[in-house]
Amino acid sequence: MIVLPCPWCGPRNVTEFHSLGEVVDRPDPRTATRSEWRTYLYLRNNPAGRVHERWFHRAGCRRFFDAERDTRDNTVFSTWRLGREETGTGVEA
Repeated sequence: MIVLPCPWCGPRNVTEFHSLGEVVDRPDPRTATRSEWRTYLYLRNNPAGRVHERWFHRAGCRRFFDAERDTRDNTVFSTWRLGREETGTGVEA
């Protein structure tokens, strides 16, 4: 079982959440080319290792938050509320 700590609800089973994937910077809509938009919308790096991801707690508080997780072994290093500093509340899988 993979445990993911929600910043509001605490540690929960990962089945309560929906992963929105890797967080990437949004290009400026006024100056972005079609190629930049295509890359932003459809392409992700998908690295093996530490990744900054966005999650949605669909079966709990229904809020979005960010997490830093290792994709090789699902170790969660930290989770934090959007717009806030990392809390360091990591839980190993």
